[in-house]
Amino acid sequence: MKNKKLLGMNKAVIGMIHVDALPGTPKYKGDVDRIINKALKEAMIYKNSGIDAIAIENMHDRPYLKRNVGPEIISLMTIIGHEVKMASQLPCGIQILAGANKEALAAAHSAGIDFIRAEGFVFAHVADEGVMESDAGELLRYRKQIGAEDILIFTDIKKKHSSHSITSDVNIIETAKAAEFFLSDGVILTGISTGEETDINELKKVRGIVKIPVLIGSGLTADNIEKYFPSADAFIIGSYFKRRGDWRNDVDADRVKAFMNTINKLK
Repeated sequence: MKNKKLLGMNKAVIGMIHVDALPGTPKYKGDVDRIINKALKEAMIYKNSGIDAIAIENMHDRPYLKRNVGPEIISLMTIIGHEVKMASQLPCGIQILAGANKEALAAAHSAGIDFIRAEGFVFAHVADEGVMESDAGELLRYRKQIGAEDILIFTDIKKKHSSHSITSDVNIIETAKAAEFFLSDGVILTGISTGEETDINELKKVRGIVKIPVLIGSGLTADNIEKYFPSADAFIIGSYFKRRGDWRNDVDADRVKAFMNTINKLK
C-alpha cells in the first residue's frame, strides 16, 4: 500500500511545542506573555529548520484533569495556536491534556488550526487520570455541530502512559480498524511512554490493514527514523527536538536541523 499524503505532503514531520504551564496549574509562573512568546520563538525555530507542521500541547500542566479543563486553559491555548499558525504559516495542530478533545476542537476551530490529536477516541483505557472512556461519537457530532469538519482528528490507539488490560482481548489491529470505522482521520502509534520507541512490527501490521494515514507519536530520533520511514505517513516529534532529548527543555535548533537533514535524505 502506498503511503498517503498528510496535510498536503508526503512523510510530514510534525514538531511539538510543549507550552509552559498555563494559568491555574501547579507549575504556572504568572506570565502569560512569556508563555506566548516562547511558543512563537520555538515555532520559528521549527519553520527555519524546514519542519512540515507544528503541534502545540499543554504538557507542562501536570497533573492533568480528565476530559475537563477550564476556560483559562482553552482561551490561552486558542491564542497560542492562532499566533503560532499566523507566524509560521505552517499546518498546525493542538492537543489539550488529558483527553480534552472537544475543547481542543473548539480551540482549533477558533484559532484556524488544521488538526487535533485526540486520546480515548475508541475503546476505554485506564490513564494516569483514571478511566478514560471513548468519545468518538460525541466528538464527531460536536465537530459537525460547530462546522469544523475541515479540522482533521488524529487519534491515539493503545496510547502511551495507559493500561489497556480491560481491552487486552482487542489487539492493536482491531483497535485501528475500529478507529477507521468510527471515522478517524488518522491513527497514532506510540511506545509505552513519552520518548519510548513505537513497536515497528505493530506499525507494519496496522499500516497493512487500514486505509487511513498512520502516524508515529513517540520515540523518534535521527538514529531510528530510517526503520520507521517506509511504513508511516507522518512523524510527531517532541522529546528528541529538545535540549538533551528531554521534553521539559526548550527546542534545540541544532537537533531539529540535524534530524531534518537526515529525513530529507530519506525523502
